[in-house]
Amino acid sequence: MGKGRLSPPSMERPLPETVQQQLLIEQRVANESRSQLVAYLLALLLWGLGVHRMYLGRWASGIIMLALSGIGALTAPILIGWIPLAFVWVWAVIDLFLIPGMIRDDQAVIRQRLMAGRF
Repeated sequence: MGKGRLSPPSMERPLPETVQQQLLIEQRVANESRSQLVAYLLALLLWGLGVHRMYLGRWASGIIMLALSGIGALTAPILIGWIPLAFVWVWAVIDLFLIPGMIRDDQAVIRQRLMAGRF
């Protein structure tokens, strides 16, 4: 090869094993983590039902959100139901900002599990 020319990728040295392992781990993390798009669609289309939280693995808070929505909907005709519904709606708006962090946390857990060798 002449000076100043880079060799084609096929002619380069193979990546060190640790770099290959890191690339494989990141690929597995990308494949195993939840989709941000799906989480947002669930949050927006099923507003206040907590399905997006259940999808992201937060079952307890998702079921609480669903229960509050149900109780609020059933008791809305006697006006007391608007209190839990308002609480759930505020919670749902806050969740729109928390979804990326929830996904990052889940990816960190997957990454740690894979780095510990528990494939």
